[in-house]
Amino acid sequence: MIRKVMAEIDVKYGIRQTLQKIEETYTKRASISNAPKPLLVAVSKTKPVDLILDAYSVGQRDFGENYVQELVEKANDAKILEHCQDIRWHFIGHLQTNKINKILNLPNLHMIQTVHSVKLAEGLNKAWEKLKAENAEKQQKLNVLVQINTSGEDEKNGVQPEEAVGLYRYVLEKCPNLNCEGVMTIGAFGHDYTAGPNPDFSTLMRCHQEICSTFERDPAELRVSMGMSDDFVQAIEAGSTVVRVGSSIFGARAKKPTDA
Repeated sequence: MIRKVMAEIDVKYGIRQTLQKIEETYTKRASISNAPKPLLVAVSKTKPVDLILDAYSVGQRDFGENYVQELVEKANDAKILEHCQDIRWHFIGHLQTNKINKILNLPNLHMIQTVHSVKLAEGLNKAWEKLKAENAEKQQKLNVLVQINTSGEDEKNGVQPEEAVGLYRYVLEKCPNLNCEGVMTIGAFGHDYTAGPNPDFSTLMRCHQEICSTFERDPAELRVSMGMSDDFVQAIEAGSTVVRVGSSIFGARAKKPTDA
């Protein structure tokens, strides 16, 4: 059954089509913004390793995973380690503090996109400091994004928009082992664009601007991670510089139980 499903999914085509849409939308946006071309993070959660290999074979390097145990298994997979030596893993799910060490010890971890609290930032900072002392390959700062709950939904993680500057300040001033590259949101699903712009995108861009103004950062240097398969074009139009695309590349996902 898995082979049959994989045969019906053309991941290489999905990558090329997604990159083409990113390029087209970015080109249109470039006339009014100096923000960099958006980075494509291919969201491979619940998908088999062979599909990741397909995406990697056409130049995709950044991959996103939502579940701790699944990322642990994939990052340590023999095929991945042999054939995808330049892969960059982005963790884009909810990270509990008791799972920090499982994530940080992984090969080719590039970024934690979901720093949603002072407690998590503090835990990551301390754990990374310890790893740096023990591992010569972990001497760079850990890349992170501040996650903001732009939709106000209880089931979504992230600080409230009015707390975004405060969490960014904490990471900047109190977490010397973390490199806060920007902001991210998941936002509400299914926005009707015939009714106007996505308010979650507008809110995240406002938080981005407040952080840049407060800390005198160049807006083009502070990443904005928003937009998924259904709305990454609109997200880029709104200012996104990181899009997280899964089903448009890998096909629809099977349901997965909550990560243990």
